Formats: sequence, structure tokens, C-alpha cells
Amino acid sequence: MPHEAARDDAGAHPVLVRMRAIRPELRPSEQRIADLFLSDPAGTAGLSIAELAQRCDTSTTSVVRFCKRLGYEHVRELRNHVLRDVERETFDTAALPAVSGDIDRNDTLSDIVAKVSLAETLSLADTAKVLDTESLRASVDAITSSTRVDIFGVGASSIVGLDLQRKLTRIGRTALDWSDPHAAWTSAATLGPGNVAIAVSHTGTTTDTIEFLLLARQTGATTIAITNHAGAPLADQADIVLTTAARETGFRSGALGSRIAQLMVVDCIFIGVAQSNYDRSMEALRDTFAAVHRVRKTGA
Repeated sequence: MPHEAARDDAGAHPVLVRMRAIRPELRPSEQRIADLFLSDPAGTAGLSIAELAQRCDTSTTSVVRFCKRLGYEHVRELRNHVLRDVERETFDTAALPAVSGDIDRNDTLSDIVAKVSLAETLSLADTAKVLDTESLRASVDAITSSTRVDIFGVGASSIVGLDLQRKLTRIGRTALDWSDPHAAWTSAATLGPGNVAIAVSHTGTTTDTIEFLLLARQTGATTIAITNHAGAPLADQADIVLTTAARETGFRSGALGSRIAQLMVVDCIFIGVAQSNYDRSMEALRDTFAAVHRVRKTGA
């Protein structure tokens, strides 16, 4: 059956996570359907096809097409998986205060803490589910065998790139982080086989970041993309794609949810590389800690 494989894929990752991941690639009518599910998954799962179409100002054909885009032959399969996701999220966040909605002007600081912690807890939980361990292993192997690693990101993603660069440097790896696009492009053009270029972009559509990975790939370097959208243009220039599942809202777009998920991926990369030569890495970590500690004591 043509949709049998699609149904298998549909069960591989939480459906709400996949909705967020493919939303930029959907038609406007399908985006409205995705937005309704994401804003109120439990309530939307109880709607009929006709009610869904009416709420989203679209046709029933668009609703059916949306379901098939996600790998489902029937709307009831989508509904069941959405409700399953709601149950999972309820379990994952059982210890957190019950809050809903985006941050708004009337929220107290307690509300803000609750909403931020909820979104970031789910971003980490979802990323853990979608992060492909084979791709992660390939990234670790490439970095471990490389002679140089160049890293580039823009905005909030640049913070993540700098974090990875500093972590790799602490265990004796030659890693360079670039904050200026022109400098990043110049460096990427000097890479070659045996080198690694890592690009970080939540949307995967940042032009400067795409150009960086394109230039690096042309030299024969291994290219790695860390992004929330596997179908984004950045992924087209990557030999290895590491996918996050961050939760962004209008108030916090591109700032917190994406960064916390990217940092989780970076930590996994770093620990994998360090573990590949455990004794040497532990010695380097002890030496770098001692160097900083000694300077502080001397300064005191």
C-alpha cells in the first residue's frame, strides 16, 4: 500500500513535533491547520473534517491533503496520534505548574518562569526524541578524525557555536568560531578534506549560514547542519543533519527555545568527541581547570 511506509514514519516521531518541523514547507492553508493543532491539540483533535476546514477557512480537501502530508491515510489516525502526544506531554511536564498560552503583558514573573520552563522542558524532551543517533555518531566521528573544525551561526545561534568551540578547545581540539559572515566565508574557502564545518541555524534559511556551508562543502570538508527543519535549504548543503525540535512562540521566536535545544545537541557532540579519547580528554579538562584555578588564586 502506498501509505504503509508513511504510516510507519508517522509513528516514528511525535506528530506535533513533525508539524512544527514541516510547517515552513506547507501551503498557507495547511499552515493554518497546523497552527490550530499546535495552539490547541486536544480541542482540535475532537473536530470533524468539516469543522477543521471551517475553523481554518479552507476546504476539506486541504485537510485531507494535510493529513497525508504527515503520513496518515485517514484523519482519525492523525487525531489519535495528536491525543497520544497530548498525553505524553502531560506526563513529561507533570512536575511543572499548569500554564497555557504565550507570554503576554499581564503575566506575573511567576507566570513567566512557569511558561518558559514548560516550553524549554518540552523542547529538550522533543529534541531527545527526534535526534538521530546515527547522524550524531557520524558527526562525532568526523570531528574526532578532523584536523580543524570551523563553526558559524548568526544571532542566538552564534552563542551556541561559541559554546561548542570553547568546549572542543578545552579537550585539545582545533576549533574556530566565526561571528562575522565575511570572515566565516573566507575561512570556509580554506578548508578541505579532513576538516569539518558546522553551521547552526534554527530556521535553516539564514543566507549567510547557508553560504558558509556551501563554500565549505565545495572544498571537500565534511559539513554538519544543526537546525530545526530537516527540509530547509541549509540541510541541502550538509553531509550530516542534526535536527532539533524547539518550541518557539511569537514572544520568544528564535531566542530561547531554539537555543536550549541546540545547546543540548552541542553537549551531546562534545561528550561524544571527549569520550572517543576518554583519558586524553579527561587530562585536558583537568589541565585547563587547573590553569584557570591557578590564575584565580594568583590574582587573589
